[in-house]
Amino acid sequence: MNTRVSKTKRSKILSLASEAAFVGLLALMPLSGAAQNNPPRGLHVHNIVLVHGAWADGSSWSKVIPILESKGFHVTAVHLPFTTLADDVATVKRTLALQDGPVLLVGHSYGGAVITEAGNDPKVAGLLYVAAFAPDSGQSAGDLNNEFPAPPGDKEFRPDAQGFLSLTYKGIAEDFAPDLSSAEIKILAATQGQVSGPNELGAKVTKAAWRDKPSFYIVADHDRMIAPQLEEKLAQQMHAKTIHIPSSHVVMLSHAAQVAEFIASAAK
Repeated sequence: MNTRVSKTKRSKILSLASEAAFVGLLALMPLSGAAQNNPPRGLHVHNIVLVHGAWADGSSWSKVIPILESKGFHVTAVHLPFTTLADDVATVKRTLALQDGPVLLVGHSYGGAVITEAGNDPKVAGLLYVAAFAPDSGQSAGDLNNEFPAPPGDKEFRPDAQGFLSLTYKGIAEDFAPDLSSAEIKILAATQGQVSGPNELGAKVTKAAWRDKPSFYIVADHDRMIAPQLEEKLAQQMHAKTIHIPSSHVVMLSHAAQVAEFIASAAK
């Protein structure tokens, strides 16, 4: 009798041990189904690619770049050719191809339209808009600009014989960058690029990347180039994490520390 009880106890112990081992094995196996597909909270990217806007170049990020690099990020600023939206997107995608991992793609002004299209690249983990256009699929930056009364800066565009647009010195000083020093304004006026109006500002996005990827937005509350109300509407439409900065259109130059901190927080 005692022998049978002992065998029964041993059987129960072995059964419990087997169940425990099986549960432990399940805990080590990767999850399947919906739980596995849920993305982690936060991007945790090392690479940041910065895309400038119209009437600017990569140097418009000159104050932001050293701050981000001091935080350990690998930063690249592109130079758009200002010919067509497709050419601008191709330029950004060539830069993305050189990155060694996931990227936070940042765009200012017209650069927002560029990253909205280029952001469909699989390396792009998230999109950050700095006082920028964020068209939906089938929309252009120009379409968005027509949704609100024309901002003051619109009066200062000057086309050449081929239709490429420049900004007057008055437009840069009073509308584009009124919160910069006179020395900085002179540099912006001297280095501005001509923009192909219909081929860039009028070109429509084919697929809006912000519909599928995490988005962030900086609204420039004193912007005279893009209506701040439009910026707020775009941020809400994207369900973007948003901050407001009391700045002109060139928020990355007038409030570089705040912009860099927001970019860093989005990346991490």
